[in-house]
Amino acid sequence: MADKSYPTSAEAKDILLKEYPVKTARKRAKGIILNDPEMPPEVAANTRTIPGIITQRGCTYAGCKGVVLGPTRDILNLVHGPIGCSFYAWLTRRNQTRPTGPEEDNFIPYCLSTDMAESEIIFGGEKKLAQAIREAYAAFKPKAIGVFSTCPVGLIGDDVHTVARQMSAELGINIFGFSCEGYKGVSQSAGHHIANNQLMKHVVGKSDTVKEGKYRINMLGEYNIGGDAFVIEDLLERCGITLQASFSGNSTYDQFASAQNADLNVVMCHRSINYVADMLDKKYGIPWFKVNFIGAHSTAKSLRKIAEYFKSPELSERVEKVIAEEMEAVNAVIAEVRPRTEGKTAMLFVGGSRAHHYQDLFKELGMTTLAAGYEFAHRDDYEGRRVIPDIKVDADSRNIEELDIKADPELYRPRKSEAEMQAFAAEGFEFKDYTGMMPEMDKDTLVIDDISHAEAHRLVEMYHPSVFCAGIKEKYVIQKMGIPLKQLHSYDYGGPYAGFKGAINYYRDIDRITNMRIWERVKAPWQKNPELKASYGK
Repeated sequence: MADKSYPTSAEAKDILLKEYPVKTARKRAKGIILNDPEMPPEVAANTRTIPGIITQRGCTYAGCKGVVLGPTRDILNLVHGPIGCSFYAWLTRRNQTRPTGPEEDNFIPYCLSTDMAESEIIFGGEKKLAQAIREAYAAFKPKAIGVFSTCPVGLIGDDVHTVARQMSAELGINIFGFSCEGYKGVSQSAGHHIANNQLMKHVVGKSDTVKEGKYRINMLGEYNIGGDAFVIEDLLERCGITLQASFSGNSTYDQFASAQNADLNVVMCHRSINYVADMLDKKYGIPWFKVNFIGAHSTAKSLRKIAEYFKSPELSERVEKVIAEEMEAVNAVIAEVRPRTEGKTAMLFVGGSRAHHYQDLFKELGMTTLAAGYEFAHRDDYEGRRVIPDIKVDADSRNIEELDIKADPELYRPRKSEAEMQAFAAEGFEFKDYTGMMPEMDKDTLVIDDISHAEAHRLVEMYHPSVFCAGIKEKYVIQKMGIPLKQLHSYDYGGPYAGFKGAINYYRDIDRITNMRIWERVKAPWQKNPELKASYGK
């Protein structure tokens, strides 16, 4: 940054902390880090949000129902709780799907709830849940029903798992429950873990279906926001790679149930799905590695790594042909757009791996990331999986069941021999690894976990970035400050942004929103007519 009016990262951190009471500032300082890519410093992540700070986080229920199970079109999602929780989780993420024919179920547009009232809170809601399952089955005849607990269910003690087992026996379909009460963890991350566990216990391995193809993979942690999965699926098909299952973009119950028949797992969003990746490896012998289909160069790198895994000259040739075809259009758009975006700045505070992945797209545009962070990450998402042995299990993490996964006596089949795995290691080919976000960010860049509204407000005042990437909770506050905000949770009705075609869409969208002059004219009401001025008491 050439502009000398910008504070340094250290000065910015001091400014962010100085308005907090001393005790709060001391605790918050552990979540605001000056990055060192060579040796990422420890960041306080997956810790409880400080009371009184307006967080961007969601709850455990949102992570379980909204993120992992929400994009699956033929599992009927039934929320056990008051209607408000159901409405919150109804199509808020713009998960898209594409049924293969008119006979295939698509329940994504529906919002089903037991609509617990005061009487159920007092006397219990298990009978109402059982009746709701009967009514849902009579109306939709689904293959499976997932039952999702919200906060009151855990508080009054309704046993959704027993009800699910009883109704499964009565109706003859797979019905399973999720103890994903909103308070169960510090953020939606706990909901991801709970969802992963229940899918492994109740769904994966139930089907013997094996899709035709030489190179079968599972795509983990891709949720088809704005049609991302459609772009990735097209790329895989053109390369000759068969998608056995997706967790969970454009997904189905049968995909989950037959995931054990893939030859490789590739992980997009590390935080939301690494549990399933590890369990599929332990139980069925399917190795996994991290990929990134956000950004043209990252997409090319990921396709090449998949081809390298299968050790097939034929596959490598097809992959290179597809990359060459796609990069021609990508390079043409970069040449057009980059002169207008070069030197502009961005901030990213998004869940999953998006705050990491989207920095690749900004680099391709010649833009600088000033600050970034996650809403619900753990330390390994920031610093890399090398720190996992050092992460202490706290009381909140102990709320979540840890499955004891062992090799399946009938279905375990190592996809690569020990000699092949040793050869991969000698070549520097890494499995079960994620370097994290911080090693790929510039030195002294601000890394902020669980950013608050006040901190986001101060950052915008200090740096006036060209674009701020976050979610709907921050959108209008930031825009009222005269800064364009790009939603990376639901894409602002844009997208897709994955793959080569998605990169082109993103280049054009960022070019448009960062070069519109209207943002210079925006004045928030409190800027025109300030009424209150205050600071924290010390």
